Amino acid sequence: MITFNIAQWRAWAPGLESVDDWQTWSRQPVIVDRSDGAPDVSFLPAMQRRRLSRLARMAFSVAWPLADGLQELPLVFVSRHGETPRTFDILTDLAAEQPLSPTQFSLSVHNAVIGLWSILRGETSEMTALAAAGDGLEHGMLEAAALLKEGAPAVLLVVTEEQPPAVYSPWVDDVPFPYAVGLLLTAGHDWQLTLGHAPAKLPATDWPHALNLLRTLLTRQTTCQHAWKNRVWTWQRSP
Repeated sequence: MITFNIAQWRAWAPGLESVDDWQTWSRQPVIVDRSDGAPDVSFLPAMQRRRLSRLARMAFSVAWPLADGLQELPLVFVSRHGETPRTFDILTDLAAEQPLSPTQFSLSVHNAVIGLWSILRGETSEMTALAAAGDGLEHGMLEAAALLKEGAPAVLLVVTEEQPPAVYSPWVDDVPFPYAVGLLLTAGHDWQLTLGHAPAKLPATDWPHALNLLRTLLTRQTTCQHAWKNRVWTWQRSP
């Protein structure tokens, strides 16, 4: 069991930007518009914005406000699929025997987002990029809890997924729409996370774990469970 506080949160998806938007969605969750709209990252210089994919923009849009005024803030970045659209473009160029862009390749690797974060913020704290499976949120939470245990006053946890190209649809079915969720975590006992085991594989939930947790936060539920394979994670909020 680990304990922690969720000091603040931010989330973004197409058409879901404000707290009111997310509260409405949490009461009646539906698949939202998967348009090419991107979050506002006008706080970044124009030259830097042009380098960012939508995945990176989503991560920055939720993380930047949470990090405002904080120094030496460790970051845990979690994405199961990462820069799938950018990688698909590179593979398409390879198949067509076209020259590859070194910039495109360097920005397609899984730790590109935390590298850009470090550069643009001048941040030199510990940063981790995880490519976990269906319970990546929980693995990111374990990493964040370890950093808090080591004395970090706060840790930023960001979970984001981009809509994959249509060609991946037979294999990637866990991204209902592009989204990013950011949590500013501190030491405390407001929340606890425990791991149990199911005797058999449990059915998948309707929504990704990060979005289910967001619903729990917004609807003031005290408990939510996330199952993946034979693992069952229980999030418990103190009364």
